[in-house]
Amino acid sequence: MSKSDTTDWITLNVGGQRFLTCRSTLFLKEPGCMLARMFASEEHDMMPSSQDSTGAFLIDRSPKYFEPILNYLRTGNLIIDPNVNPEGVLEEAKYYGIDSIIPKLESMALTHTVPRDEKPLTRRDVVNVLIGTATTNNRDKSEQELRFQGTNLEGADLSRLDLRHINFKYANLRGANLTGANISWSLLERADLSHCQMEGTQMLGVKMVCANLEAANLKGSNFEDPAGSRANLEGVNLKGANLEGSIMAGINLRVATLKNVNMQNCDLRMAVLAGADLENCNLSGSDLHEANLRGANLKDATLELMLTPLHMSQTIR
Repeated sequence: MSKSDTTDWITLNVGGQRFLTCRSTLFLKEPGCMLARMFASEEHDMMPSSQDSTGAFLIDRSPKYFEPILNYLRTGNLIIDPNVNPEGVLEEAKYYGIDSIIPKLESMALTHTVPRDEKPLTRRDVVNVLIGTATTNNRDKSEQELRFQGTNLEGADLSRLDLRHINFKYANLRGANLTGANISWSLLERADLSHCQMEGTQMLGVKMVCANLEAANLKGSNFEDPAGSRANLEGVNLKGANLEGSIMAGINLRVATLKNVNMQNCDLRMAVLAGADLENCNLSGSDLHEANLRGANLKDATLELMLTPLHMSQTIR
């Protein structure tokens, strides 16, 4: 590598975040690493990556874990912020071939622990609360309400649990497993349930106003309460969700986002879908008898094999 090459400044676009550095930083500390081989001008055995519109070299990795590695190549000191997991930095060091810091990172990863308050609650945490909850009838209703409001339950296995009458408002349930669970009459307003597994979940009278259920699997779920209470999912985001075969009679899905949803063979009798976005939604074989579709967007929706034909009075556009 020539002297002029070692002072050439280059910009790296790592996962959407730009880093300005020079070739000497990437070459001198770890001459055998992937970054050095990418940007050496002579006898290099790796071609540089593609460039974005500004000329920055694109690297599809995490910028959060790349920054400590770049600083190490600059200074020779490995400094990791408390909010950065050493395991992530270790994976990036292995990827880039920064062999000199791998042993230290392995040691740091073994001793690193996430603060208890930052960890998502587990199935055991929820079960312990349920077991310790009084079930007597002589208490005020407000005192009996079990609250998980605003808690982090991301990825938790809550399958087949009885979770009726629980306050999950604003809770993070992203990617949680609620298969076969009963969350009837629970409050999930503005909760994040995106990518949840909720196949066969009982959801009678559930309140989920403005909740996020994007890409969730609710196949065969049941929202219909024989006693007459109606599930309220007004303004909910169900984009890309699977609701095939669900019982949704009387459900309120007013102004909900149902774009690209699979709603084949659903029971939607007397459902309120006014103003809902049903673009590219598959409603084949569903029962929409007396459903309110006024103002709904049915662009490219599939309406084949309907149990009852739609009437013009049910939808305007």
